[in-house]
Amino acid sequence: MKRIRYWLNLVGAAILFVLAGALTVTLIFTNRWTQSILHPHTTIPTGDLLKAEEIPFKNVTLTTKDGLELAAWYTPSQNGAVILIAHGYNDNRPESIYAMFVKNGYGALAWDFRAHGGSDGKISTLGYYERMDVKAALDFALAQEGVEHVGAWGGSMGAATLILSTAEHPEIEALVADSAYPSLEDVLRLNMPIPFFQPFVIFWAEYYSGAEIDDVNPELAIGRISPRPVFVIDGWEGGAIEMNAPYRLYEAANEPKEIWAEDGIPHLGTFTNNPKKYENRVLGFFDEWLLNP
Repeated sequence: MKRIRYWLNLVGAAILFVLAGALTVTLIFTNRWTQSILHPHTTIPTGDLLKAEEIPFKNVTLTTKDGLELAAWYTPSQNGAVILIAHGYNDNRPESIYAMFVKNGYGALAWDFRAHGGSDGKISTLGYYERMDVKAALDFALAQEGVEHVGAWGGSMGAATLILSTAEHPEIEALVADSAYPSLEDVLRLNMPIPFFQPFVIFWAEYYSGAEIDDVNPELAIGRISPRPVFVIDGWEGGAIEMNAPYRLYEAANEPKEIWAEDGIPHLGTFTNNPKKYENRVLGFFDEWLLNP
């Protein structure tokens, strides 16, 4: 009997040891994985494409409510409307999109989000604190001479953040959301496909950033943009399919709304797949709602 008890205790101790080890490994692994997400590796944009195409722009600095300085470009409007341009995660100011608007008479204001490009900040929250970056950009745009209308274009994280911000700020009169995600939780679960690890990732993300993951939910926010128009764009491939991202956002939006989801196009690939068609559709949208409302 003593021998049986001894072996039971030994087995129990071994099980506890294994479980403790597994938990430790899980905490370390998910901690490091989450840290890699919160601290993106980006480069400072050069503006070389804009210079090569003789697109006029000037370097400006935006200051957020929490005191961060954001590196930005600004070109005054020729038609009374300015477009806020918000880039995606691990990226910076998109020069091709910027050039597209300026060539067609729109003012343009593009910035590097916090912890990206040439801007201050050490942590990216993929939409939570980035709303303050959008507000700083909006305030700057509205203060510029000759600005009568403000629209917004965003890609990926920028699109998701602009959905949240446009719902909060009626001064943004029209929105193009390219490759937005329905919620930050969707993104974290998509990129960490092992279900057991997912709650730990969400815990670490909130612990280190102070962000409330549930608050980054464009799917819930997009319906509040109406009666202002929103144009949902996405490629129908990979993560967009797994999350059903464009159709969830489109269904959650209220009129007026448009959608363009093309088969076989990767994330943020609609513009590069057919730049002229993209230009025609996006500019047509803004022309209708900002210049000829």
